[in-house]
Amino acid sequence: MQELKRKALFNENGDIELSKRRMINGNTTNLNDFNNMKYTWVSDWYRQAMNNFWIPEEINLSQDVKDYRNLSEEEKSAYDKILSFLVFLDSLQSANLPNISEYITANEVNLCLAIQSYQESIHSQSYGYILDSICSPEERTKILYQWKDDKYLLSRNKFIGDQYNDFYNNRTVYNLVKTAVANYILEGIYFYSGFMFFYSLGRIGKMPGTVQEIRYINRDENTHLWLFRNIILELKKEEPEIFTDENKSYFREMLKTGVEEEIKWARYAIGNNIKGLSMNMIEDYLKYLGNLRCRGLGFESIYPSFEKEPDSMSWVLEYADPNAIKTDFFEAKVSAYSKSAIIEDDL
Repeated sequence: MQELKRKALFNENGDIELSKRRMINGNTTNLNDFNNMKYTWVSDWYRQAMNNFWIPEEINLSQDVKDYRNLSEEEKSAYDKILSFLVFLDSLQSANLPNISEYITANEVNLCLAIQSYQESIHSQSYGYILDSICSPEERTKILYQWKDDKYLLSRNKFIGDQYNDFYNNRTVYNLVKTAVANYILEGIYFYSGFMFFYSLGRIGKMPGTVQEIRYINRDENTHLWLFRNIILELKKEEPEIFTDENKSYFREMLKTGVEEEIKWARYAIGNNIKGLSMNMIEDYLKYLGNLRCRGLGFESIYPSFEKEPDSMSWVLEYADPNAIKTDFFEAKVSAYSKSAIIEDDL
């Protein structure tokens, strides 16, 4: 296994020349120099991420308090399970991103990871704010820790958690890349699938505050997905020995496993019990996402005939479109959160 070196902290003998800067195993000074970046895409990413600032408590959840008690049994079950899953994922992200940052030797990329870690904490706060608003403390605790008693939810958490643990316990270049791919799956498939469910409630006029919170989170996750795709693509250039045909096949298989696991989870958590959704719609959408994420890394698609977004799911983009989040979606109130054009999710 190729050795992976932890970055130095204070390093007076670090390299200043951009040509010597590397994503990993570089000799960094750790100086944050915004005028000299090897990875030029970071400048746009950083500005976008900073412009995405938002505060969870500024979103009105009064209608959600009423709606939550009137959800059907199937809607409430799916709402609780999927929210519990998203809370865990964001919490895991907050815990794992610093582990990755310890080995990234491009200071500009570490700045991005620091912002992402902060935003993941905001997302966790947002979910907590939702639960504090719509249910009792006892219900809140039950939802947060549902994975303790739900074997299906625990299995969902373990797939990504085990990938992260491999790197945490054995810091090799290969395991770092595998963790980056797992992060890409989490950001680009799991989160998108969870958001889709909440948007489906929005389509039928339910839980509008939750939907607005999710839209802001979705906008952040677009940038996180962009970040990890670029990290992986830079590693493909700089560490080609890791991207053997065998390893690329494994990474692609990870993406497929992520899709298949999400389909199984959707059958359990959502099924055909939610108005405006069916498992055929969800499965088509997840296979489309799997292909989209594969192409984003330069891999072959997994599922033939699922290259385009399904017509039956075109409404998802209407909610998730980051360029549309310039006014409050439900109250038409001017918002200062978005200050510039936002990246398109063509990743």
